[in-house]
Amino acid sequence: MTPAIDPDAYFERIGYRGTRAAAAETLAAIHLHHPRAIPFENLNPLLRWPVRLDAPSLEQKLVRDGRGGYCYEHNLLLSHVLRQLGFHVRPLAARVSWNTPEDTVRPRTHMLLLVDVDGRRHIADVGFGGLTLTAPLLLQPDIEQRTPHEAFRLVAAGDDGFVLQAKVGEQWRSLYAFDLQEQVLADYEMANWYLCNNPSSHFITGLVAARPDDGCRYALRGNELTTYYMNGATERRRLTSAAELRAVLEETFRVSLPAGGELEAALARTSSIGSPAPEANLR
Repeated sequence: MTPAIDPDAYFERIGYRGTRAAAAETLAAIHLHHPRAIPFENLNPLLRWPVRLDAPSLEQKLVRDGRGGYCYEHNLLLSHVLRQLGFHVRPLAARVSWNTPEDTVRPRTHMLLLVDVDGRRHIADVGFGGLTLTAPLLLQPDIEQRTPHEAFRLVAAGDDGFVLQAKVGEQWRSLYAFDLQEQVLADYEMANWYLCNNPSSHFITGLVAARPDDGCRYALRGNELTTYYMNGATERRRLTSAAELRAVLEETFRVSLPAGGELEAALARTSSIGSPAPEANLR
């Protein structure tokens, strides 16, 4: 049985007022609204606070508290909502290849969704940081698929395997590889614990945040804010105080920040240290 998420509260959170029929147009609209409203951010792992993946915790944090999260939180929340609307959803897992050497094999630490709608299979993913999809993709390899932001494509890779690529400038860049083996919550719980506790995890070693908006994407790594415009222009700004970081998180990324000295201390450290390692799945 699918855990219940209050659909009215969720749709209010993402600013969606359209149809709720289990149809392709509904999936596309929700997929655009969700990442524009609910940011990708890692404050809980950074502060060594737990990341809870049960449905009530997801609803409380991402919907009612005005926070964001990372892939498990975003895509689990979306999966609950889609199922309540009547979509058939299969949770999947991926090996991230973005900003890694070609011969590197990483664990399956990313979550995405396979959604059946109108007799066709789609990939949905509202939690991949700086290159989060803003539209679902048909599960069809070797075709360029436009979204409100970059173009994407799927490349076939073995039996039921695919590689997701994004067109960054004029180059196709691989984001992650996945197959169609269904995952269960226990799979994500294990990977979630690893990402929140592994000393080398970029989710605990530096601040990251991302949010797409009309015509651009915002990305924060450490104390560097970057705005990527879809016309190819890029703006970078160094944030040199905790107050600047707080303002950017609240205004640009639309995070309702939790209170407490732990956050203030982390923002102060971040403003003086700089950006985390480039392997974070932000550009």
